[in-house]
Amino acid sequence: MNNRFLMTAVLTLACHGAFASPSPAPQSAPACGQVGQWLNPDSDVARPVAAVTLLEQLIRQQVVLLGETHDRADDHRWQLDVLTALHRQRPDIAIGLEMFPRRVQVALDRWVAGELSEAEFLQQAEWDKVWGFDARLYLPLFRFARQHRLPMLALNVDRSLIQQVGREGWNAVPQQRREGVGSPEPPSENYRSALKEVFDSHAELQKDTGRFDYFVEAQSVWDRAMAEGIASHLRSHPQRLVVGILGAGHIQHGYGVPHQLKALGVERTSTLLTWPSDQVCATLTAGLADAVFVIPPQPQPVIPRPRLGVRLNAADDGVLIEDVRAGSLAETTGLKAGDVVVQAAGRKPGGVAEMIRVVQNQPAGSGLPLQIRRGTELLEIIVRFPPDK
Repeated sequence: MNNRFLMTAVLTLACHGAFASPSPAPQSAPACGQVGQWLNPDSDVARPVAAVTLLEQLIRQQVVLLGETHDRADDHRWQLDVLTALHRQRPDIAIGLEMFPRRVQVALDRWVAGELSEAEFLQQAEWDKVWGFDARLYLPLFRFARQHRLPMLALNVDRSLIQQVGREGWNAVPQQRREGVGSPEPPSENYRSALKEVFDSHAELQKDTGRFDYFVEAQSVWDRAMAEGIASHLRSHPQRLVVGILGAGHIQHGYGVPHQLKALGVERTSTLLTWPSDQVCATLTAGLADAVFVIPPQPQPVIPRPRLGVRLNAADDGVLIEDVRAGSLAETTGLKAGDVVVQAAGRKPGGVAEMIRVVQNQPAGSGLPLQIRRGTELLEIIVRFPPDK
């Protein structure tokens, strides 16, 4: 074990890497941990765990899943720090990524092989279409993979498949549309209960009787697809460690991807999450993950970012509005599913991510002029955002 490395973080996280010593606790530090400390939430009171001990456990696994909040920069710094520590001890690693659907695997292979520039990679991997979060958050991970020639695995499926399952159920999806995904292992009752809380918080999902079962199926298919991507790679490379980079909701309490991995015969899986130090300690419940890493308090937006209430996708001449949420600003403005945003504020949007940024940067009380193609017509629509209360 290289203890010197453990005490020297490759990347800082508020002056601490995931395998460096934690900072002295400030007087106001919560009882559940200090920034830079690992905790084991295996009982009613989370216990500190030594970084050396944790790393020794992780390098013996088949899979290590690193959960994230997609737009949280500290999470991505932590992921790189953990990945670096694991690679130092066990160099034969593959990186599984939720961000990419299976159909763009060739772009990931070409990137790792050094055949593409960053701009070419993001374009060929259809980043703005398939993910849309700021690529700068993820590029350090992608550069690390390229530098060390680590395989990058596209674990996801097309968003349209998950959407179809959510609307119609898994059994209604023709075999040829399933992208090779097998039927998922039924979720636990605890997972169903957790998903019910999410479902109940979205009124637009509750319009149809029985929609909740489809919602659960969609989430389970999503989990299964990523688990299958990992398990398939391990069958071809049984000595390799797969490090998964995916949303925290897919791994919490072992409900999602870990549950599906176990059904596929992958038993040695560890789950890791971050934990903001200002979060209520009582919610750090037993079994949340195998270990959590305490990060600095996360700023909360004072004013919620503007939202149109639409689901977007890429189109050749702009951005397609795939769906309009009932009661949303988009609906009251007159936008409809099937509309294509040709211009926003006088400019053609460069993709879904740019369109989202344009909306979110609108000041309260302002108007956003849109040029819309609806069938063969071009319409001028102004979205008026409500003023601050």
